[in-house]
Amino acid sequence: MAVAADQIVRDKLYIGGEWVEPASDATIDVINPATEEVIGRIPEGAPQDVDRAVAAARAAFETWSQAPMQARADTCAAISAKLAERGDELAALIASELGMPVTLAKMIQAGLPTMDFGSIAEQIEKVVWEEEVGNSLIVREPLGVVGCITPWNYPLHQIAAKVAPAIAAGCTVVLKPSEVVPLNAFVLAEIFDELGVPAGVFNLVTGYGPVVGEAIAAHPGVDAVSFTGSTRAGKRVSELAAQTVKPVTCELGGKSANVILDDARSSRRSPTASPSATSTAARPAAR
Repeated sequence: MAVAADQIVRDKLYIGGEWVEPASDATIDVINPATEEVIGRIPEGAPQDVDRAVAAARAAFETWSQAPMQARADTCAAISAKLAERGDELAALIASELGMPVTLAKMIQAGLPTMDFGSIAEQIEKVVWEEEVGNSLIVREPLGVVGCITPWNYPLHQIAAKVAPAIAAGCTVVLKPSEVVPLNAFVLAEIFDELGVPAGVFNLVTGYGPVVGEAIAAHPGVDAVSFTGSTRAGKRVSELAAQTVKPVTCELGGKSANVILDDARSSRRSPTASPSATSTAARPAAR
């Protein structure tokens, strides 16, 4: 398989507010589905990396959960502004690792995450944080460390849709993005670092689902899991999380699959082919 001349190498994980060496030297190639070139390389995380990330998130939770709600909303607004500043860069990056026309990537793949973080201040105002029901007082409080496991099809949007409300509520996060489309997650980590968000509020561990994802789901230091992916993987996440009786939110299944038959003309040569046909065909039908 060909290797792009400008290959992006990410050799560190973001844990506890620092770029740290992973526990293993193993790496994962990131492939452009349109050209089939290797365009990047990321660490293949291990359970030891998850242990470090969870420890950092637990330590940060003690102070982040007590931060004023407006300060947490302001943090999300600042992240949104930085995402907007890097919108063109993110669109080009996600277009290459996901396989989507740049114009669509700018509108959808870069635009939606910016909106996710930017809408937090408005959403916070809609939450009823305390209410009386009968003779009971219901108080909504930060839960703890949230494990976020995300799919490939809307990579940064799925990350933002989980991370933004979690940190706004006062929780801290350990994120495992899809190993298929992971490079954009490093840009988000750079933004957290640049803004000086307290160490441990956001932690990034890349790797495979059966290793890193399962370590997050099973970890006794993780208080909740938010997962988007296949039904099969969702069952496994729920099974592991049940051992420590933690709540799990699963968005499961897949849609819009294309079946490409052996006699189909190459979309790179056919003038009538959809511009996104190559990328769609190159990805699994189910997340």
